[in-house]
Order: sequence, then C-alpha cells, then structure tokens
Amino acid sequence: MDQAAEENPGRRRFLGGVLATIQAAIAGTVGTILGGAVVAPALAQREESWLPAGPIGDIPAQQPTPVTLRIARQDGYAEVVDRRTVFLVRTDDGQVTALDSTCSHLGCRVGWDPQAGEFHCPCHGGVYDATGAVKSGPPPAPLARLTAKVEGGQVMVRV
Repeated sequence: MDQAAEENPGRRRFLGGVLATIQAAIAGTVGTILGGAVVAPALAQREESWLPAGPIGDIPAQQPTPVTLRIARQDGYAEVVDRRTVFLVRTDDGQVTALDSTCSHLGCRVGWDPQAGEFHCPCHGGVYDATGAVKSGPPPAPLARLTAKVEGGQVMVRV
C-alpha cells in the first residue's frame, strides 16, 4: 500500500484539494446565509409615512393636546390597524411639536395634567414638563419627539 501511495502522490494531493474546495464552498454558503440573516434587518429600509393629525386650528397654543393616530400596516395578507397617541403642542408662531405618549421608563402611557402643567405616568410616578423633559421619577429619558409639520392648515406627523 505504501508503494502505491509513493508511486502516485499527485492523486492524494488532487483529492485533498477537491475536499478543501468543497468544504470552502459549504462554509461560504452557510456564512452568506447566516450573515445575511443577521445583517439584513439592519439594512432594511423602514417605511415612514406622514399621517394627518388634525387641523392646526383645533390645537390651542401652548397646551399639549392628545391626538390618536391610525397606523395601518400589512401583516401577511391582513391589514392591521395600530393606534398611537401623541401630544401636539402648538407654539405662538404656529409651529407644532409632537411628543410620544409612551413613558421612557417602562412604556406606560402618560397623561397631561392641565392644572399642574405636567405629564404624569400612572405606573411609577414619572413626571415630565410640557416640553417632554423629565422633572422627577424613574424615567431615564425625555418623551420621544416625532417630526411634525403644518401643511395646508393640517398637522402632519411622521411615524
């Protein structure tokens, strides 16, 4: 057997090369599939849309006003409608700021207290001022701001 191997060393080298090539192809295929599964969500473009939130005239100046946005999205073959509450704050010069109603602590919904001039979270006592900044309690960050614009007398919010 040793004599046959010594007489034909090219055959062993050839078969070793073929096996290495097959292993490299399998590793490359598996790496591409797994790598694509990990990286694809980060590279996917999120659909953003502008939703009408109501006429600018219905929003009093310097008074956060709750508005419920209707967000329709496809889930397989069915259309799912999500509702999201935002607070619109109109400045005296007609600009509008949209604040998300989700507390940054644990995701509870905050409410506006007009007497105190503050947002209050009912879950753990978080308090925010009229701009969404944290005044007291456990929230680690201010209320999220959404992009808003006024277009033809209608307030539009990007979600």
